[in-house]
Amino acid sequence: MNKRAREIRKRIEKRKRERTAKHSSYEPFISVTDEERYGQPVITYDRYSTDDKHPLFRKEAFLLKMFLSACLVLVTAIAFKNPSATFEPVRTFVKQTMEQQFQFAAVSKWYEEQFGEPLALMPREKAEKKQNTPSYAVPAAGRVLENFAENGQGIMIETESDTPVEAMNEGIIVFAGTKDKLGKTVIIQHADGSESWYGNLGTITVKLYDFVEAGKEVGTAMKEGNDAKGVFYFAIKQGDHFIDPIQVIPFE
Repeated sequence: MNKRAREIRKRIEKRKRERTAKHSSYEPFISVTDEERYGQPVITYDRYSTDDKHPLFRKEAFLLKMFLSACLVLVTAIAFKNPSATFEPVRTFVKQTMEQQFQFAAVSKWYEEQFGEPLALMPREKAEKKQNTPSYAVPAAGRVLENFAENGQGIMIETESDTPVEAMNEGIIVFAGTKDKLGKTVIIQHADGSESWYGNLGTITVKLYDFVEAGKEVGTAMKEGNDAKGVFYFAIKQGDHFIDPIQVIPFE
């Protein structure tokens, strides 16, 4: 008989002696453990044990991330509060990062290709008709008053007063407001990362972060003086550079 078995037997005999020594009408129930009954330790697995930690939550990692986030915010605040030239690279990096626009249209297009439209409310016939429409729509019919070579960024189009100005392609509105030298302006971000600009508008008929389809009205051309004519500005931006819109869409 090994040492482990002798110890278990001694514990059992000790319990029996303790029960026998009590002179009371009430004898408490003393259970025998599996370890004492079978003479060897029994390992159990309780999936609902309160001592177990959630497998997807690590307290140490969570606290470390919180600490690093606080340090990052603190360093950024110090860099912008302190005018020292030492922090200039930090300030430049933060500004460039914050000025970069999130590619809403590209992510939306990827989601649609991978999982389908978020809300399938469009009838099948309408969806098929949408696929058959031209890739680019003419914002508004008219003649070019100022070409790309003269302007350097876009073109000025003369059309009828209050003529609807439409989106050249589907995308997401990333700007809808007033810009210097352009007046009321709408900027659409498209799935390929390009942007189309519609400026010098009389009215804006869309809101920020709206999704618009090709041919959707984004505003109206501004009336020019007492004349019945109207004008609007149109530009296409690819990356950090503007390209000649006439190479993409013919206006005349």
